[in-house]
Amino acid sequence: MLINSLIEKDRAHWIHPVASWTDHEERGATVLRSGKGAYLTDVEGHDLLDGFSGLWCVNIGYGQDSVVAAAADQMARLPYATGYFHFASEPAIELAARLAERAPGDLDHVYFTLGGSDAVDSVVRLIRYHFNITGHSTKKHMIALDRGYHGSSSTGSGLTGLDAFHTGFDVPTPFQHHISCPYRYRSSAADDAELIAASVAELTAKVAELGAENVAAFFAEPVVGSGGVIVPPSGWLLAMQQACRTLDILFVVDEVITGFGRTGPLFACEHEELTPDFMTVAKGLTAGYAPMGALFMSDRIYRAIADNTPAGVAIGHGMTYSGHPVSAAVGLEVLRLYEEGGMLANGQATGAYLTDRLKTLTDHPLVGEVRGMGMLHGVELVTSKKNKTRPAPELGVPKRLAAIGYNNGLIFRAFNDGIVGFAPPLCLTRSEADLLVERFRKSLDDLMTVKEIRDAID
Repeated sequence: MLINSLIEKDRAHWIHPVASWTDHEERGATVLRSGKGAYLTDVEGHDLLDGFSGLWCVNIGYGQDSVVAAAADQMARLPYATGYFHFASEPAIELAARLAERAPGDLDHVYFTLGGSDAVDSVVRLIRYHFNITGHSTKKHMIALDRGYHGSSSTGSGLTGLDAFHTGFDVPTPFQHHISCPYRYRSSAADDAELIAASVAELTAKVAELGAENVAAFFAEPVVGSGGVIVPPSGWLLAMQQACRTLDILFVVDEVITGFGRTGPLFACEHEELTPDFMTVAKGLTAGYAPMGALFMSDRIYRAIADNTPAGVAIGHGMTYSGHPVSAAVGLEVLRLYEEGGMLANGQATGAYLTDRLKTLTDHPLVGEVRGMGMLHGVELVTSKKNKTRPAPELGVPKRLAAIGYNNGLIFRAFNDGIVGFAPPLCLTRSEADLLVERFRKSLDDLMTVKEIRDAID
């Protein structure tokens, strides 16, 4: 009765993110009760291996007592401190300093947000402000990737390159543009070098079309996350950074998903020694234990803003909960667990093992490609390996596969175009990696028992 009551209250009152409201009214909520390590338990006692870390975010796994203690201690001592009026709290100061010490290049300045979407919005506002006060007020246009994801806010949704976040929302705006995603599996390029050259050429052409004097920035994820876990060729990011330098536009790296060990190192920028002008983070910053995001700003941009703003004039960007002391205390302890607690090292070791295990799925009739880095992987499903044919929408593969996986004790992300995303916690063990692959293979086999899906395979 309690479960039914919760589900009915949910139907009546909670508007869920990125969901069909009518489908949710019909389906009802799946109510979770507890978590420990890489596992979740729902209110009916069903144990689940969480292959997606909540929403790419519970990097340290569930039930880390030291994080709970850090939050409780800070809440008892000082539950809130504003960052306005020059006030600060000890954990926010310490977290900003420790993050800046670890950030790439000269990203020495940190602005705290509540998550990834408002981190992207903050970057956009500050880029506009930077160019306006430095005498380049025509630089308004911003470019991102098709299939890229930069949040679902009123601003970031236009930079996001996914139709679901555009339709009916009047975005992208005339100042937001997209170029092709470096999607190797579906590219006609002969090799990685040709694909990289094509991306650089397309960015260059788009800037020329808009006028270099009108373009402010280019945004990219090190791995395209919500667009299908698409891993660019090695060297792509470095080439795009150099193109931005040549074109005199800012290079913004969105590490909301990839940051904090998700691809191996603390930041994915480390793979190619990138030095972006701005970088956004969230999710793994607090491992989902408390809301928090951040943007990193290069010293060059910071000084330009600080020195060109008239003395005594406030820069009008702020949020009530920026640098929230409880979230900052959580972030400090999560950072300690990454480094001193061995989470990064375990994620790197088990991530490499998981990559090898997932690649064994390429023999399955439904699997076209397995790709990934660290603890971030995509499995692209097809009904024809030869033609790389996506499952037809009427087959309902994503919804069916997610339900089958849940019944088999596994949570993953089933995207609408037949791609499956995995992002398990960095605490995952080798035996749990084996179990993840075993349960997913069984889920694919169970999907094959549906006649119309079996008949669609070429």
